[in-house]
Amino acid sequence: MTYTWDFHSIWQNFDLFWFGLQVTVLYTVGSIVFGVLIGIATCAARLSRWRFLGYFARLYQELFRCTPLLVQLLWFYYAFPLLVGVNVDNHFAAMLTLSLYVGAFYAEIFRGGIISIDRGQQEAAAAIGMSPSQAMWRIIAPQAIKRMLPSFINQSVIQFKNTSLISVLSVADLAYMAAVVNGQTYRPLESYTVMALLYLAILVPVTQLADLLEKRMRTSD
Repeated sequence: MTYTWDFHSIWQNFDLFWFGLQVTVLYTVGSIVFGVLIGIATCAARLSRWRFLGYFARLYQELFRCTPLLVQLLWFYYAFPLLVGVNVDNHFAAMLTLSLYVGAFYAEIFRGGIISIDRGQQEAAAAIGMSPSQAMWRIIAPQAIKRMLPSFINQSVIQFKNTSLISVLSVADLAYMAAVVNGQTYRPLESYTVMALLYLAILVPVTQLADLLEKRMRTSD
């Protein structure tokens, strides 16, 4: 049996794909921004001298890094409201879960970058009268950012792909809209092929730029 490709009905509904792609980008960028803030706070807690802060930060990281994102999305949307007694909007549940999930990974990336810097540099900064915060922002952080940037970009690329899971909460992202188009046209092969091509159109240039940036950083060392 020979399959006959027919993209005519798909192009007639391309505005749905375009809307879904915008939603996907919005959730990706939003969760990255919130994830960075969560990651910085968690990293600070892990590096803090107060052990109870480090304990809770580590517990948060293990919970979100060791459970599937799909399970987390379903839990926050269906189970969490039963605990708090308040209905949770699907958009809020999606953004919250994505942010907490990626924040756990960012925290480890930030922590790894900071602890990779030789401790002697911090001691040298203290010897010339710098406070710990001054040493962190003027000496440690600039070097750590350079080392952690490739991992940060890679995790952000993964986050873009992870957003496809929010379709299970009926959030109108690219994956959800592809399913809508398929339901209207009964052309699953074409619908999901266009979806895949749109993901590729975004991610291939981003990954190439990330590789180029990593190469430049290595040659500048």
